[in-house]
Order: sequence, then C-alpha cells, then structure tokens
Amino acid sequence: MGKLLIVGTVAFDAIETPFGKTDKILGGAATFIGLAASQFEVQSAIVSVVGDDFPQEYINLFKDKNIDTSALEVVEGGKTFFWKGKYHNDLNSRDTLVTELNTLADFNPVVPTNFKDSDVVMLGNLHPGIQMSVINQMDKRPKLIILDTMNFWMNNTLEELTQVIKYTDVITINDEEARQLTNEYSLVKAAEAIQKMGPKYVVIKKGEHGALLFNEENVFFAPALPLEEVFDPTGAGDTFAGGFAGHLATTGNTSFNNIKNAVIHGSNLASFCVERFGTQRMIDLHKNEVNKRFHQFKALTQFDIELQ
Repeated sequence: MGKLLIVGTVAFDAIETPFGKTDKILGGAATFIGLAASQFEVQSAIVSVVGDDFPQEYINLFKDKNIDTSALEVVEGGKTFFWKGKYHNDLNSRDTLVTELNTLADFNPVVPTNFKDSDVVMLGNLHPGIQMSVINQMDKRPKLIILDTMNFWMNNTLEELTQVIKYTDVITINDEEARQLTNEYSLVKAAEAIQKMGPKYVVIKKGEHGALLFNEENVFFAPALPLEEVFDPTGAGDTFAGGFAGHLATTGNTSFNNIKNAVIHGSNLASFCVERFGTQRMIDLHKNEVNKRFHQFKALTQFDIELQ
C-alpha cells in the first residue's frame, strides 16, 4: 500500500450558487484531496492546521476514511481558515466575499515521522513557503511531488513559487494560470515553458472542457464527463488532484501511460464533487458509484478506427 502525504488547507466554506447557499461547511484543499484519495488503497496523512472551533466529528470523518490526522494541528483558542464565495449564473466565475486566514497565518507544517518516506507528496494550494518546508522535511526524494497552485501566489510570491516548481515532478494548474505563469497564450507553448522550469509533467485543467497532460513531445486530452447539472464547482480541482495523486500512490507507476490513467481517475471523481455543496457528495461516495462512472468515461473516450 502506497503512502500519500497531503499538504493544504482544512477549512470552513460558505458557498452561494444559483441553486442555493450554505452556512459554514467542511472545506479546504487538503480535505477535498484527502476524501478523493480515500477511494484508493492508500495510506494518507493530512498536514494542516485548524482552530479549536473545528468539530471533532470532522476529525473522526478523516479517521474513518483512513486519513492520518496526527499532523493536523489544533490551535487552542484559534479559529479555522474561512472562505466565503458566490458563484455567477454560469458557475465558471465567482466572487470571493470573505477570506479569513486565522490559524493559517502562522502555520509551520510538521511532517509526521512515519510519512517522511511517502511515495507521493501532494502539495495543495498554499503559500509556497509552506510547500517548500514540507519538501525539506522528507527523509528521501518521493517518487512524485505534485504541486497545485493558483494566480494569487503568482501575483504575490512568484520568486518563492518558482523555487518550489523546480522541485516538482507534476504541476496541476488551470489554463488561465498556465498563461499567467509563462506569458504564453498557447497552452502547448505554456506547457513547454513550465517543463523547462522543472516539472516533467504538466496538467492543465480546463474545467467543464476537460484537462490536458503534457510530457516532452507527448500530449493527452481527457474530456470532462457531460453532466445534466452542476450544483457547486467548489473543490472540483482539488478533488481532481486527490484522485490523480491517489491513483499514482496506489500503483507506484509513474510512466506517461499510467499518468494518463491518473488524469481520468481525477476527472471521474471531480464529476461527483460538483453534484452537491462543498464536500457533501464526496463524504458518502461509494466505490461502486465510482466504478460505474469510470465505465462511462471509458465509453466516452474509447473508439476503434481503421488507419491507413
């Protein structure tokens, strides 16, 4: 059984979409990644921080999903990271209404001793200084270091982010972020530029339009599953990353062909995430549902054709 170390936020989210709104519910990048990865035969641990306002029932949920919480720091008297956002009618754009860093502002990550030899490290969307601290705490070079980041860090901590990218094997970002990071409009040219920065593999997420995987001269495209209704896109990218990392940690195979499979696994799980508010769908997701939809993905992308 492979080991997966997950670094990212464990948070409260308050979400408003055209379909309704919530009060504070369980969220955060590490939460979505961990729940997605729990669909695989993998030992995982979350490195994050919360306040003592974080319910014990959520910590128990992680444990029930075989997610190690020994490195989930609980700060007495502290408040948990909180994000509030409102999505527009097309669900492709949103407004951030509230961001409260709270305990995250002074977070110093500590990697659990029994996860310092993890096969895969998934660096969720966080300050690059925290991400680098985790890399430096590993006893040995993991098989894969996967990085997720966003335009906020490109705008405010580009130099530190560039240092983290140098140590990364795989980067997962969206198309807008890939263009910003490289000043290249063509995603092919952007991927080439990012590979020169360090990562061997570049995954560019395009939301409802699927995901692109680049590795040297190899390119792979995975469509998003057409859904009748998208309820809430919050956490879909993190769920993708969790499925992607979970598959790779389980198989231990870092070939291009297997990373293609990881992209499909990530896309498959992300298609469930958007069906409910926040983490609600992922909490009760069963393996038989995942397998059934995986067959739909296969039917969507597979064809036979005679080539001359």
